[in-house]
Amino acid sequence: MGNIFPDRETVKAFAGEHGFSGIECSFDLAAIPRSPGEQSAWVRGVMAFRPFEVRFHCPFYQVDLGHDNPDEARAADSLFRHIIGLVTKAGGRYLTIHVGLGHNSTENLSWERTIRNLQRLVQYATERQVVVCLENLAWGWTSRPHLFEKLVRKSGAGVTFDIGHAYACESVVSRQYAIEDFVAPHAHRVFNAHVYHTEIEGLGHVPPRGPDDLKSRLSILKEINCPWWVIEIREPEALVHTKRIIDAFLEEQGEKASDGKKFVSS
Repeated sequence: MGNIFPDRETVKAFAGEHGFSGIECSFDLAAIPRSPGEQSAWVRGVMAFRPFEVRFHCPFYQVDLGHDNPDEARAADSLFRHIIGLVTKAGGRYLTIHVGLGHNSTENLSWERTIRNLQRLVQYATERQVVVCLENLAWGWTSRPHLFEKLVRKSGAGVTFDIGHAYACESVVSRQYAIEDFVAPHAHRVFNAHVYHTEIEGLGHVPPRGPDDLKSRLSILKEINCPWWVIEIREPEALVHTKRIIDAFLEEQGEKASDGKKFVSS
């Protein structure tokens, strides 16, 4: 599981009790380990999650590689490179980042700088055996499948497919695009999925009411063989409720969570 509880022991115990097989650790922008001592303590904390596999997530608001202000862009690049270093020390392989998270306009972002700096960051991470994955959001460039495809293709990034954001974005609501258009051009590069029903402003991530809320999107994940499914819900009861729906879906498909799919909470 992720960081829905404040202490690692509770997280690990909950993950084991409810049949999760991995943990997605989201970094807190206000508590990034900096000093050697802090970094060593953080790595030990990640190692304590073993035998669960751990992947990493940077849900940073208004931290953008393509900021129109060069100083802001450099600061974002420096932060992400520092985090890649932490992930490497912890033996991590996957890191999810965003473009435009927390912005209500793209006016402060440069398309060209975003692609250029994202490509450089992807290369930097690749040299350290870390896959940087770009997540689709409910608003902005990454909420439009044709622009999301360009960002992924031109940067060489992997993909974290957020099925709740895809459901809520205007491109899909208006029927200009279908949900599968976010992954069809690069299905082989989808290494992670964030699973919940939808995102509503003021409410956050909303869990599914029942199987019909998720079935068609889970079918997409199964078809593209996405190996890592994160139930991105922080409320324990809603989290377990959603996992039961996913488990039932897989049982209908003749699979079990332990047959290859990894379910985690964030």
